Amino acid sequence: MAWYDEAVFYHIYPLGLCGAPKQNSYGAPEHRLRKLVPWISHIKEIGCNALYIGPLFESVGHGYETTDYKKLDCRLGANEDLKDFVKKCHEKGIRVIFDGVFNHTGRDFFAFQDIKKNRENSKYRDWYCNVNFGGNNEYNDGFSYDNWGGYNLLVKLNQKNPEVVEYICDVIRFWVSEFDVDGIRLDAADVLDFDFMRALRAAANEVKPEFWLMGEVIHGDYNRWVNEGTLHSVTNYHLHKALYSGHNDHNYFEIAHTVRRLYDMGGNRPEGLKLYNFVDNHDVERIYTKLQNKAHFAPVHVLLYTLPGVPSVYYGSEFGIEGKKERWSDDSLRPALNLEDFAGAVQKNSCTALIAALGKARQRLKALSYGDYRELMLTNRQYAFSRNTEDQSVIVTVNNDDREAEFTLPAGNAAAYAGVLSGVKTAVKDGKISVTLRENSGEIWEPLEEGQMPEPAGESSEEEKMIPGQNREVETAQGQEEDRAEGETVEGTEPDSAAECCSVSGPVSVPADKSYEEMTVEELQAVILEKMAENGPVTAEMRRTVEENIWHNSLVNWVKSFR
Repeated sequence: MAWYDEAVFYHIYPLGLCGAPKQNSYGAPEHRLRKLVPWISHIKEIGCNALYIGPLFESVGHGYETTDYKKLDCRLGANEDLKDFVKKCHEKGIRVIFDGVFNHTGRDFFAFQDIKKNRENSKYRDWYCNVNFGGNNEYNDGFSYDNWGGYNLLVKLNQKNPEVVEYICDVIRFWVSEFDVDGIRLDAADVLDFDFMRALRAAANEVKPEFWLMGEVIHGDYNRWVNEGTLHSVTNYHLHKALYSGHNDHNYFEIAHTVRRLYDMGGNRPEGLKLYNFVDNHDVERIYTKLQNKAHFAPVHVLLYTLPGVPSVYYGSEFGIEGKKERWSDDSLRPALNLEDFAGAVQKNSCTALIAALGKARQRLKALSYGDYRELMLTNRQYAFSRNTEDQSVIVTVNNDDREAEFTLPAGNAAAYAGVLSGVKTAVKDGKISVTLRENSGEIWEPLEEGQMPEPAGESSEEEKMIPGQNREVETAQGQEEDRAEGETVEGTEPDSAAECCSVSGPVSVPADKSYEEMTVEELQAVILEKMAENGPVTAEMRRTVEENIWHNSLVNWVKSFR
C-alpha cells in the first residue's frame, strides 16, 4: 500500500487560479503563488489529501511551452515560494505532484535558441525531432521541426536522444531535491516514447520512495502505460465521458459497461489498475455545465468517489461553478477565484457539502480504495455495486430518476448498514438490505459493527440537509423529460439502444504490408474504428472522437494500444 492508493486529489491550474497575465514578460517575480496558501486548509477541509498542481515552470503563455524547467514561472513567484508552498502542504498531510511537460518545450528554451543561433553547428540540433535546415515555418526560422498538436510553438523533444533523457531525469531529481515533490503528472503521455517513460520510471524509483508517475492518456488500452515498467496511473478519460453522458442520457448501462471494461483491463483485481478519475479538468468543460439536470451533480460525484480508481476534484467545481469550453480559448475553464468569496461553503453550499462528505468517507472506508468491484443491480436509471475487502463490504446506490427508487440488494456479513450521507440505518434480512433512494441522489452504505442495531435516523443535521440529492429541496433543472416507463429495463438486461450505436462494417482498405507509421490519418482512423468494433458497439460519440483526432503520432500510439 502506497500513499497514492488512498489519495483523494485536488487539481489546481495555478496560472489561472492566481490570475496571472496570459503572456510572460520575463520580468521580476510576482509572488502570486502565495495566494494559494489559504487554499491548503480548504483542500484539507473538503477531504482531499493530495494536490496535482501545474504547470508551474517558466513558460511563454499557458504554461505548456516551457522555457526553464528549473525556475518557477516569474508570474507566480520565485523558487522559494514553491518550496514554501509544498512544505505547507506536507505539514497538512497533503502530497503534491507537479505537471511534467516533457514531450515538448517552448521556442524560448535554451536548446532551441541555440539551434536558431548556430543552426547546423548547434550541439542541440538532435535534441528535437526532425530538425530540417532545408525547411521553414510561420516563424521564418529558416528550418522546420516536429511539433505537438500542429503547433510550432510546441517543439517536440527527441526522447530517443540519451542527452535529452538524462536532462529530463535530472529535472526530476532537481524537483525532488529543491521542492520535495511527491510525483509528476506527465503531459501528453499518449505520445511519449515508451523507452523514455521507462527511463523516467527508473528515475522515479531512485529519487523518492513511492514517487508517483501519472500520465495524460486519452484513449487506448491503459495497460500499455500502467505497469511495473512505465507509469503508476493514467487519466481515466473513458470513465470521464461515461459519467456525464450516462446521466444526461439516463443510461447507467454506459457507465457500468465502461467500469466493467476497465476492471477487466486490470485483470479483474482491485490492485490491477488505479486510474486517475475525474469529471472535469483544465481542458474540458465543468461538470456543472455539462450536466443537463444539475441535480445529477450528486450521483455523478458519488460514483466518482466510490468506483475503482483515484478520485480528483478540479478547483472551483466543488462550489458548483460553471465553465464552457470556447473555440479559441480555455480561459473560462481556468478562472481566477477568490477563496474569500466561498467562505463557509462546506456549511452553505450543497455541492461543497457533498464533496466534503465524500472526501471524508473515501479516506475512512478503506474498501473504497482497496476493495473489489461487484455489480449488484443495473437499470437505465438505478445502479448499485459493492466494494469488498476481507474486512469490509461497502454498498453504493445511485438514482438518476426524478422520482425515488427502491433497491433490494445482497449484503455482506453485517447486522445492519448505515447511509454515510443520510444517516439512515437499515437491517440486513435474509442476507439482503432494502433501501429507498431519493430522486437524483446517491448513497454509500457502510456496514455497522456487530451488535449495532438500526435506529430511526431522526432529524437530519444542517450539514446533511445541504447535501444535494439527500432532500427534496435540491434544485432540479427545468424542463426535464417526462418519466418514460417504456424506456426502463428489467434488472440485468441491456436496453435495445443503450448508446445510439454505429456499426463499422467490412474490412479496412489498407495494404497488409503497410505499417501504422506509413498509414495516412484517414487509414489510422479507420483501423481504430475497426478495432473498437471488435471490442463492442461503437457509439456516435466514440466515432466522433476518433474523427476529431487528426494528429498522426497520437493516432499511431492509439492504434498500437489495442491488443
